[in-house]
Amino acid sequence: MSSLIKNELIKIFRKKTIYIAMIAIFLFLIFMNCMFKYANSSSNSAYLYSENHLNSIKEELENLNPENPTDVTLYINLKSEVELYELMNKYKDDEWKLSIINSRISSYLTERNTYLYGAEKSETQANEITKKIEYITAKLDEDNWKYFASQDLETANKKIEELNSQKQQTQDKEILKNLENEIKNTKIEKEIAEYRLNKNIPYGTDYKNITLSNLQSASTKLIQYNSQETELSYEEQKEYNDSLKTEAECRYILDTGINVNKSDSLKGILQNFYSEFGIFLIVVIVMIAGTIVSDEFNKGTIKLLLVKPYTRNKILLSKFIATVIIIFFVILSTVIMEMLVGGVLFGFDSLSVPVIEYNFNTNMLEEINVFAYLGIQTLAQLPMIVLLATLAFVISTLFSNSALAITISLLGYMSTAIINQLALAYNLSFMKYFVTMNWDLSQFLFGNLPYMQGMSLILSIVICLVYLLVMLIPTFIIFKKRNIKNI
Repeated sequence: MSSLIKNELIKIFRKKTIYIAMIAIFLFLIFMNCMFKYANSSSNSAYLYSENHLNSIKEELENLNPENPTDVTLYINLKSEVELYELMNKYKDDEWKLSIINSRISSYLTERNTYLYGAEKSETQANEITKKIEYITAKLDEDNWKYFASQDLETANKKIEELNSQKQQTQDKEILKNLENEIKNTKIEKEIAEYRLNKNIPYGTDYKNITLSNLQSASTKLIQYNSQETELSYEEQKEYNDSLKTEAECRYILDTGINVNKSDSLKGILQNFYSEFGIFLIVVIVMIAGTIVSDEFNKGTIKLLLVKPYTRNKILLSKFIATVIIIFFVILSTVIMEMLVGGVLFGFDSLSVPVIEYNFNTNMLEEINVFAYLGIQTLAQLPMIVLLATLAFVISTLFSNSALAITISLLGYMSTAIINQLALAYNLSFMKYFVTMNWDLSQFLFGNLPYMQGMSLILSIVICLVYLLVMLIPTFIIFKKRNIKNI
């Protein structure tokens, strides 16, 4: 048996197509890594309009008459945009200042222009807003972002005091509940401000600011769900778990200062290896599995194979085992190529950064080495890869048609997301026994809730094995009885 498997592997590695496919994957890896390196770099220009866009706004503004009731609303909006751009352009080299302008001055500009040109004009109100804008810009000129963080902290503390005072003065249970939730939400705002001051996080769009935003959003959702009197539905429980995970991950990032979610790094790409490169792995594996038997029929070499002193079952089994071995070869080769390409472009330093996963079984964050995490993900993705390879292998054996085997298998892979989304959208509970809902075992990792209620890791493994046997057993029976004399 071992000699048969060895011969099958030799045949596979003598084919030029496998090397062409691996070269294609290598070139794609270079392309994707370059895209990650150069496209994901942040830039202040995200805040700014292009000069062409600004000029077009100014031209349109010149053609409007603020005294005309039909033009006034558009005039106010466009004039506010121009003023916003000009102010941003003044501070374009300081991202935190652009963030403050967006969050605190933008609405003032619109409000001031409304009082200057709107139906209810008020020069007094416009002047008051102008003073507010000038006060904020003066603080920007002082280059002291901590003033705004301290202001946020002071505002939050005052609000908490006011809410606690209101809470003491009411006996209504519903009002008390709402006040308690509002106090909790305000405490989150206070915590965000404290994080800024204690961890020295200026305003902006970097990963720390994104983390602060995600922390606030996740914490707010948790407060909402925890205050819900009715039992959470399955979908709500999944959202609750996602928020719990996000909150814990955000606190880890802010407390340690480590950007564990950095995607433009070797560690980040390896962490998302299957989502980034899964389709290319599947193409190569399906291409090999879909030709390993059909090529023998098409070239007529199947007769030479069958005259050897081996049963047909052993011959077919050796081809299937060789296909499974090739799966690991393709995955390992692609990982090694990514290590080379990613290491050259990003360096290897990121490999020391752990992968962070929230374990719902222990309700704790776990730090996992990126290679251990990749190994776990490989085991979780293996049922899908093996079943798709088996589908290509079976069609290749039954119909001796490589193109048909490869096409159907790839269509099966590409339709997975659509099938699963339809099943979840329409709550088709019977679909939990369908293979596409079960062959991705990553849904069960770290105690996560699966796609559908009632699914389990053991059940999914059993279903995958059943589908595997349903495909293989008839194939072996048919191959054993097949008349090959006229081929």
